Amino acid sequence: MNEGNKSDKIDAPQNSPICCAAGICARSTMARNGLRTMKELARSYLTISKDLTRVMNRVKALYRSWGILLCGAASLRTAASLGVAEQNRRKRACAGGPSSSTSSSMPCDCCTKPCGEICWRRVEKHGATKLLREIPSIGAIRAALLLALIQTPHRFRTKRQLWTYSGLAIDTSDSAQHRFVDGQLQRCKKPQQLRGLNQNHNHDMKAVFKSAATMASGGEGPFHDFYQGLLTKGMEPAMARLTLARKIAAITLTVWKKGAHFDAKQLKPQAA
Repeated sequence: MNEGNKSDKIDAPQNSPICCAAGICARSTMARNGLRTMKELARSYLTISKDLTRVMNRVKALYRSWGILLCGAASLRTAASLGVAEQNRRKRACAGGPSSSTSSSMPCDCCTKPCGEICWRRVEKHGATKLLREIPSIGAIRAALLLALIQTPHRFRTKRQLWTYSGLAIDTSDSAQHRFVDGQLQRCKKPQQLRGLNQNHNHDMKAVFKSAATMASGGEGPFHDFYQGLLTKGMEPAMARLTLARKIAAITLTVWKKGAHFDAKQLKPQAA
């Protein structure tokens, strides 16, 4: 095996003969523990959720053009019972699909329950499910999505790799780290500037941890106390929720990889 930098483009041609010689195939690896089926179910759940959100936003925009402000699926169904009077606007509502034009089948979160229940029945047999659900704000759906999207925690050596994969890593890239001084190239002494969060990430994973942090910051429990402690130190609410999301991701990786139970007493007060 050659030494030096490693990447998928370099390792794939080198490792494929070894895998074939050992009798390892991609189909048997992906089908291990039913993770392949669970991954497809999770993708279906996320796709249906995004489609329903898009249709509901389209219908809300239609009523907003009439001066009717809607908030939530309940008010959406109430407004839909009024009907669409004008023929042209009825056609516009029907363009969103059959579910957006009739009050009896308005899009709502209950449409995703069958897919979510099937996904949960598959994931509850996994050994890490109970450990992940012990973490506050990680419920059945989020645990199923974590298992489907990550599959194995050993693909991340430390929490920083998981932060990068989830879009929670701090980007400090700089194109002016060196400059010429008296004809010689010297490294600039100016510290690197923060460029925000990394852009190359898994958006579904970021949504899972961000929603978990938002839920934990508004509820009760150890994560809420952690969030309030950050606010007390003078941190902005947005940065405090980001720090809480990073903390939840780090705890998730530790609990899953080591097979340990969540202990609120070990939750350190400092930032993640």
